[in-house]
Amino acid sequence: MGNRILFGAINASLLLLSPVLQADKTDASAHELSEITVGASASGEVANDTESYAPKKPVSSATGLSMSLRETPQSVSVTTRTEMDDFGQNTMNDVLANTTGITVQKYETDRSEYNARGFDIDTFKYDGVGSPSGRPGVRGELDTALFERVEVIRGANGLMAGAGEPSAVVNFVRKRPTRDARASIGLTGGSWDTYRADGDVSGSLTDNVRARVVTAYRDGNSYLDRYEKERGVLYGVVEADLTENTLFTVGYSRQEDNADQNMWGSLPLFYADGTPTDFSVSTSTGADWAFWDTVKEDAFVELAHQFDNGWEGKAVYQYRKWVGDSKLLYLFGNPTRDLDGMFAYPSKFQSYERQETVDLSARGPYEVGGRVHEMVIGFNRGKVRPKEMSIFADFGGSRFTPIDSEQVFTGDFPEPAFDGEQEGSDWVDRYLGGYLATRLNLADPLTAVVGARYQDVESEGEAYGATRTTSASELIPYAGVIFDLTEQHSLYTSYTTIFNPQTEQKPDGNRLDPIEGVNIEYGLKSEWFQGRLNTSLVAFETEQKNVAEEIDNGTPIAEYRGEDFDSGGYEGEVSGEVMRNWNISAGYSYLDIEDDDEGNELRTYIPEETFTLATTYRPAGLEKLKVGMTVNWQSTVTNTSGGNESKQESYALVNLMAGYDFTDNFNAKLRVNNVTDEKYLSSLRYFGQSYYGAPTNANLSLNYTF
Repeated sequence: MGNRILFGAINASLLLLSPVLQADKTDASAHELSEITVGASASGEVANDTESYAPKKPVSSATGLSMSLRETPQSVSVTTRTEMDDFGQNTMNDVLANTTGITVQKYETDRSEYNARGFDIDTFKYDGVGSPSGRPGVRGELDTALFERVEVIRGANGLMAGAGEPSAVVNFVRKRPTRDARASIGLTGGSWDTYRADGDVSGSLTDNVRARVVTAYRDGNSYLDRYEKERGVLYGVVEADLTENTLFTVGYSRQEDNADQNMWGSLPLFYADGTPTDFSVSTSTGADWAFWDTVKEDAFVELAHQFDNGWEGKAVYQYRKWVGDSKLLYLFGNPTRDLDGMFAYPSKFQSYERQETVDLSARGPYEVGGRVHEMVIGFNRGKVRPKEMSIFADFGGSRFTPIDSEQVFTGDFPEPAFDGEQEGSDWVDRYLGGYLATRLNLADPLTAVVGARYQDVESEGEAYGATRTTSASELIPYAGVIFDLTEQHSLYTSYTTIFNPQTEQKPDGNRLDPIEGVNIEYGLKSEWFQGRLNTSLVAFETEQKNVAEEIDNGTPIAEYRGEDFDSGGYEGEVSGEVMRNWNISAGYSYLDIEDDDEGNELRTYIPEETFTLATTYRPAGLEKLKVGMTVNWQSTVTNTSGGNESKQESYALVNLMAGYDFTDNFNAKLRVNNVTDEKYLSSLRYFGQSYYGAPTNANLSLNYTF
């Protein structure tokens, strides 16, 4: 596999580097440590205050050290605020769908999973702090109004994340107050009577205190029959200079989502005779009485101090809570062409999840052997507690009942009395970790990042009758080497082990042992035009032992066996300013994942190849006009479980944008999405069901800043 990956990376380099012929030289030393700032962004600044798609600030979420993209020995993608605003990427799904190597698995209207390098993403951080989520998948859609940028660190991130999948860590960087007064308001209207309004106000309250308030509201229908969605967001943050070198920050956000007539599950992909179905794009199984309401709250407190010797100390406390209330209808079965033979399975859910994290860290330079190095040392403790209660309807001792063919897609199935059996889950995951890493300036062209993390994980409780009680601990090493070919180009390699405790149950009733393995990647990173453009070419290999795979045992309690996985591939990415007024963010990813014993392909519902492009341009002489497009392409995916093969052929989604600056303070943007009206299934993650993505649609936004 390794030779094929390396050969593919070389070929990808020719494609990604072809637009760039020559780099401007810089006067900065290649081994000068990046600026260390207090907090997620320096006091009174924003993380990205230009039109560029290249990040303005160093990225520390991969290693805890303050380094540029080129200096970081791991794959990192950054979506800037500018890109989100250009293409109306208002949710986490929008951002991740346009990120190199990430696939969004939307298997029902209000729940998604995210994959990178063949595995689920389960760790989401805010300003570099967080723990793995307590539940599979993500409920609802996180609004991006309160974020300055989104960072995705692909591969195993054991140094900063500890336990978790060797897929990616998503880090959301919140907006922070500015010293200067600024404000903006935006209004958007689009297809299916959808509307959005957002506002952002920031500035100084006193000489030493600054504040920022962000709000957004969205309401409207959908291309899916009967489906409606309302969302409201409010975020406030205050920071104060306690002393000249001490910054105190406190913030709070709340998001409410109300979905009506939503789908739990999706459409059947096969008729009873085994032939594929082909329903209209708008088809939905959502019942008229179905709803899913959620409230998500986040609060955080930070205290950061800059010492005279250049070191920074920081203490962070984060509190996150998610509450859900729903009545849902799940339809299953393979119908006849007259829609006979389907079954209804309604249920009422009350869900809750609380996450608390404390992180203490110190970071700064030190000198050894006449050279300046950098170190970070930290400790964090996290606790995640999910709870859920499900109340089923009782149909004569059964949880499901046949559904009349005229009620399958009309929403007319009557609401039952939820008076049947009650089941649920209640458990606690506890994470305790300590980490230390240092960037060693070994020689003029050579630096190394070495470190380790001690991680201790405990789970206690049960989920729908299966115990989740387990505990494990491990020391996770990390090493990376960066060799500067020139002041603009660097070769790197990095290595880390994988440690991920599991709670899944084997047929003998015992827990599966933790997943163990290694993650190796190597590549070439470059900076062009004084860092305004970044490129990377990366090859990666991952080996995992004892990954939980479900056994089809025909019993209510799921049982699992441990599988060995061998995965690898390569990625190429370019982001930033190609030339004046031309910005681009593009990436290609190839993935090969197979079992370790016989080389059989696994997880074929994840595409082998993906390509993403987001680009904008202001024509010479018409700088007030901004035109752009995004392209999302994926190769063919299949799911062969269950006796039939479901397939989604390769497809591309093309979105167009045109904006015009009427004044320095007022602009408008017209966006047309899926301009070719591609009909495609949103996911083949779960066999036998899926639904279609959105057809051609458009929206117009008006934005005013003052």
